[in-house]
Amino acid sequence: MQTITSSILKTFEALKNVPEDQLDWLIANCTEHTLASGEPFTKPGDELAGPHFIISGRLQLYLMQNGSRRDFATFGPGDVTGYLPYSRGMIATASSQAIGELKYLSYPTERIREMINNHFELTQALVHVMSNRVREFTALQQQNEKMMALGKLSAGLAHELNNPASAIVRDSVALIEHLRLEPQSLKKVIAIKMNAEQVDGLNKELALLLAVKERPHLTLKEKTKREEELADWLDEHEVENSYDIAETFVDFNFTVENLEAFCNHIPSNYCSPVFSWISSLLVKERMVEDIQESSRRIADLVSSVKIFTHMDRGSDKQYADIHIGIRNTLTMLGYKIKKDNVTIVEDYDESLPPVKAMIGELNQVWTNLIDNALDAMEPNGKGTLTIKTEKEREFVQVFIIDDGPGIPEEIKTRIFDPFFTTKEMGKGTGMGLEVVLRIVHQHNGSIKVRSVPGKTEFIVCFPIDG
Repeated sequence: MQTITSSILKTFEALKNVPEDQLDWLIANCTEHTLASGEPFTKPGDELAGPHFIISGRLQLYLMQNGSRRDFATFGPGDVTGYLPYSRGMIATASSQAIGELKYLSYPTERIREMINNHFELTQALVHVMSNRVREFTALQQQNEKMMALGKLSAGLAHELNNPASAIVRDSVALIEHLRLEPQSLKKVIAIKMNAEQVDGLNKELALLLAVKERPHLTLKEKTKREEELADWLDEHEVENSYDIAETFVDFNFTVENLEAFCNHIPSNYCSPVFSWISSLLVKERMVEDIQESSRRIADLVSSVKIFTHMDRGSDKQYADIHIGIRNTLTMLGYKIKKDNVTIVEDYDESLPPVKAMIGELNQVWTNLIDNALDAMEPNGKGTLTIKTEKEREFVQVFIIDDGPGIPEEIKTRIFDPFFTTKEMGKGTGMGLEVVLRIVHQHNGSIKVRSVPGKTEFIVCFPIDG
């Protein structure tokens, strides 16, 4: 290995302002090491050593998740890694290995107090490395977690938006086809001879029926029976396309009594064209209603996305109803909830006052906790997710409860650790609950977990007034 001098260490961005005599002291008290390419450097659970100063080669950090490897950081020449002064992290949480021949200096961790006591500028430089690393790592994990959440939500939204969008296309095409048939029926309609009193009576009966928006839900058996009754009546009165007309009339809750009431205003020889005209009108009405409902569904989803991401607000704390964020989170995860056959029980304390919080960040909390609960229940093919809120003195408490298999006792203490996950590769970053914990702490709150087979309960508690 080349002779390491203070001038080489001066090329390190972190050490460029450290006095030369302190760098000479550092070199004199470090050990030089070389690792061959591919040789392991650390593994999870190892005590952190160092600090280490990389002279040449690269050091790759990675995680193993369910047999798959995920690289997440690389250190190269001029980087400092390992244990740093005042660091609270004492145990390695990831694996690392040399990429190419790795040459580095290593300072003995057990003598870190000597460095702190005698070499202020050197210690300050290494503490600065640590603070930068914490900031960069926090930003990276937030970005990774947001990207994971975005991936999950976008997949669900694609399904949620596809249904109403397809319905709009389908109904609009059908409506165009239906309108093209209008010229064919126009001749029959024009030929109808009715006086003003009869037309007014017919319109009144029709208006009364259309004004009823709450139509009873019929079972398939009930619907079929009603259609047959109407079709038989229409056949008796020589109405063309009786079964198609009966099917439309049942959708609008027509009964035989309604048809009789219509007949009181229709000359007997015009029953067929009048009922055909009414049926055509109702078909168009139904298509327009379906298009309106599908459009409203899309608008609601877009609105939910906007509120969920809080894209129209700043990142400062502000007062808001947390139930809105929870409900929008459920909307965002609606596809997964339906796919996993999960029943949602919402038990909200509607008397809760607005809570001072960073709403976008809190929505991340609800997303991670609810998504984890859904994943836990997925193997059962069904489940019940209960979300409960309550006021506890000056605090608000939010309970996320699932009836999945529970959290094994041996991993309960590790679930909030960075990178810890039981999910397969691509389903979890191992940062979800760590992000939840950090956001809750930002709100001066706490999070507790209680779990037994059949009931896992996360309780988030934070001050109402921030």
